[in-house]
Amino acid sequence: MPQPIVQKAEAMQVDPITSHPNFDLTESKIAINGHPIHAMSVAFPVALTFCTFGADALYWWTGDLFWARAAVWAAGTAFLFGLAAGASGTLELLAVPGIRKRAPAWTHFVLAVMLLSLLGANWGYRMGGFESAVLPYGILLSAFNVLAVMMTGWHGGKLVFDYHLGTSKRN
Repeated sequence: MPQPIVQKAEAMQVDPITSHPNFDLTESKIAINGHPIHAMSVAFPVALTFCTFGADALYWWTGDLFWARAAVWAAGTAFLFGLAAGASGTLELLAVPGIRKRAPAWTHFVLAVMLLSLLGANWGYRMGGFESAVLPYGILLSAFNVLAVMMTGWHGGKLVFDYHLGTSKRN
Protein backbone atom coordinates (compact mmCIF):
# COMPACT_ATOMS: atom_id res chain seq x y z
CA MET A 1 0.00 0.00 0.00
CA PRO A 2 1.54 3.40 -0.96
CA GLN A 3 2.42 5.91 1.76
CA PRO A 4 0.36 9.09 1.97
CA ILE A 5 2.02 12.19 0.50
CA VAL A 6 2.28 13.85 3.95
CA GLN A 7 4.35 10.99 5.36
CA LYS A 8 6.67 11.05 2.34
CA ALA A 9 7.23 14.82 2.75
CA GLU A 10 8.01 14.42 6.47
CA ALA A 11 10.45 11.61 5.75
CA MET A 12 12.30 13.78 3.22
CA GLN A 13 12.77 16.73 5.60
CA VAL A 14 16.21 16.67 7.15
CA ASP A 15 17.42 19.38 9.45
CA PRO A 16 20.89 20.33 8.13
CA ILE A 17 21.96 21.52 11.58
CA THR A 18 21.17 18.27 13.42
CA SER A 19 22.75 16.20 10.67
CA HIS A 20 26.07 18.07 10.98
CA PRO A 21 28.84 15.68 12.07
CA ASN A 22 29.80 17.84 15.09
CA PHE A 23 26.24 18.41 16.32
CA ASP A 24 26.58 15.97 19.23
CA LEU A 25 29.97 17.30 20.37
CA THR A 26 28.71 19.34 23.33
CA GLU A 27 31.02 18.32 26.17
CA SER A 28 32.70 21.21 27.95
CA LYS A 29 36.28 21.95 26.92
CA ILE A 30 36.78 24.90 29.32
CA ALA A 31 36.55 22.82 32.48
CA ILE A 32 38.36 21.68 35.58
CA ASN A 33 38.19 17.92 35.98
CA GLY A 34 35.06 17.76 33.82
CA HIS A 35 33.29 20.63 35.62
CA PRO A 36 32.54 23.56 33.26
CA ILE A 37 34.08 26.81 34.48
CA HIS A 38 31.28 28.91 32.94
CA ALA A 39 28.57 27.04 34.82
CA MET A 40 30.52 27.41 38.07
CA SER A 41 31.28 31.11 37.63
CA VAL A 42 27.87 32.51 36.62
CA ALA A 43 26.47 32.16 40.14
CA PHE A 44 28.52 35.12 41.39
CA PRO A 45 27.36 37.83 38.97
CA VAL A 46 23.78 36.55 39.22
CA ALA A 47 23.77 36.74 43.02
CA LEU A 48 25.55 40.10 43.06
CA THR A 49 23.03 41.56 40.61
CA PHE A 50 20.25 40.66 43.05
CA CYS A 51 22.38 42.02 45.93
CA THR A 52 22.76 45.37 44.14
CA PHE A 53 19.00 45.68 43.79
CA GLY A 54 18.52 44.61 47.40
CA ALA A 55 21.03 47.16 48.67
CA ASP A 56 19.31 49.87 46.61
CA ALA A 57 15.94 48.92 48.07
CA LEU A 58 17.33 48.90 51.61
CA TYR A 59 18.92 52.32 51.08
CA TRP A 60 15.58 53.65 49.81
CA TRP A 61 13.80 52.15 52.80
CA THR A 62 16.30 53.06 55.57
CA GLY A 63 18.30 56.01 54.20
CA ASP A 64 21.44 54.38 55.66
CA LEU A 65 24.52 55.26 53.57
CA PHE A 66 25.91 51.79 54.19
CA TRP A 67 23.43 50.34 51.69
CA ALA A 68 24.27 52.87 48.98
CA ARG A 69 27.97 52.07 49.45
CA ALA A 70 27.22 48.31 49.46
CA ALA A 71 25.33 48.72 46.16
CA VAL A 72 28.43 50.24 44.52
CA TRP A 73 30.56 47.31 45.64
CA ALA A 74 27.95 44.75 44.61
CA ALA A 75 27.47 46.40 41.19
CA GLY A 76 31.21 46.56 40.53
CA THR A 77 31.84 43.02 41.67
CA ALA A 78 28.89 41.74 39.61
CA PHE A 79 30.39 43.39 36.54
CA LEU A 80 33.93 42.07 37.16
CA PHE A 81 32.80 38.53 37.94
CA GLY A 82 30.46 38.80 34.94
CA LEU A 83 33.45 39.55 32.72
CA ALA A 84 35.18 36.40 33.98
CA ALA A 85 32.03 34.29 33.49
CA GLY A 86 31.55 35.83 30.05
CA ALA A 87 35.12 35.07 29.03
CA SER A 88 34.77 31.41 29.98
CA GLY A 89 31.37 31.21 28.26
CA THR A 90 32.70 32.81 25.09
CA LEU A 91 35.65 30.41 25.01
CA GLU A 92 33.23 27.51 25.49
CA LEU A 93 31.02 28.76 22.66
CA LEU A 94 33.97 29.09 20.30
CA ALA A 95 35.73 25.85 21.33
CA VAL A 96 32.84 23.39 21.23
CA PRO A 97 31.36 22.79 17.76
CA GLY A 98 28.08 21.29 19.01
CA ILE A 99 27.38 24.42 21.06
CA ARG A 100 28.19 26.77 18.16
CA LYS A 101 25.75 24.91 15.91
CA ARG A 102 22.72 25.70 18.07
CA ALA A 103 20.84 28.98 17.68
CA PRO A 104 19.78 29.10 21.38
CA ALA A 105 23.46 29.27 22.36
CA TRP A 106 23.81 32.44 20.32
CA THR A 107 20.65 33.88 21.89
CA HIS A 108 22.16 33.28 25.32
CA PHE A 109 25.43 34.86 24.17
CA VAL A 110 23.74 38.03 22.89
CA LEU A 111 21.68 38.36 26.07
CA ALA A 112 24.80 37.86 28.19
CA VAL A 113 26.70 40.59 26.31
CA MET A 114 23.72 42.92 26.81
CA LEU A 115 23.68 42.02 30.51
CA LEU A 116 27.39 42.76 30.86
CA SER A 117 26.81 46.16 29.27
CA LEU A 118 24.01 46.89 31.72
CA LEU A 119 26.08 45.72 34.71
CA GLY A 120 28.94 47.95 33.61
CA ALA A 121 26.58 50.90 33.13
CA ASN A 122 25.10 50.35 36.59
CA TRP A 123 28.53 50.35 38.20
CA GLY A 124 29.78 53.30 36.14
CA TYR A 125 26.68 55.37 36.94
CA ARG A 126 27.35 54.94 40.66
CA MET A 127 31.00 56.00 40.47
CA GLY A 128 30.06 59.67 40.28
CA GLY A 129 28.46 59.57 43.73
CA PHE A 130 27.05 56.44 45.25
CA GLU A 131 24.41 58.11 47.40
CA SER A 132 22.91 60.35 44.73
CA ALA A 133 23.01 57.54 42.17
CA VAL A 134 20.54 55.26 43.94
CA LEU A 135 17.34 57.24 43.55
CA PRO A 136 15.67 57.19 41.14
CA TYR A 137 17.84 55.87 38.31
CA GLY A 138 20.16 53.52 40.19
CA ILE A 139 17.36 51.41 41.61
CA LEU A 140 15.55 51.36 38.25
CA LEU A 141 18.72 50.21 36.50
CA SER A 142 19.25 47.57 39.20
CA ALA A 143 15.68 46.33 38.74
CA PHE A 144 16.19 46.16 34.98
CA ASN A 145 19.45 44.26 35.55
CA VAL A 146 17.57 41.72 37.68
CA LEU A 147 15.13 41.16 34.81
CA ALA A 148 17.99 40.88 32.33
CA VAL A 149 19.91 38.39 34.49
CA MET A 150 16.74 36.31 34.87
CA MET A 151 16.23 36.23 31.09
CA THR A 152 19.86 35.41 30.41
CA GLY A 153 19.91 32.74 33.12
CA TRP A 154 16.70 31.20 31.80
CA HIS A 155 18.24 30.76 28.37
CA GLY A 156 21.50 29.47 29.82
CA GLY A 157 19.63 26.99 31.97
CA LYS A 158 17.67 25.76 28.97
CA LEU A 159 20.96 25.08 27.18
CA VAL A 160 22.16 22.91 30.04
CA PHE A 161 18.94 21.19 31.11
CA ASP A 162 17.17 20.80 27.76
CA TYR A 163 20.09 20.44 25.35
CA HIS A 164 22.76 19.15 27.80
CA LEU A 165 25.29 21.62 26.44
CA GLY A 166 28.57 21.87 28.29
CA THR A 167 27.88 18.75 30.32
CA SER A 168 30.13 15.74 30.60
CA LYS A 169 29.26 12.59 28.67
CA ARG A 170 31.24 10.42 31.11
CA ASN A 171 29.48 8.13 33.56
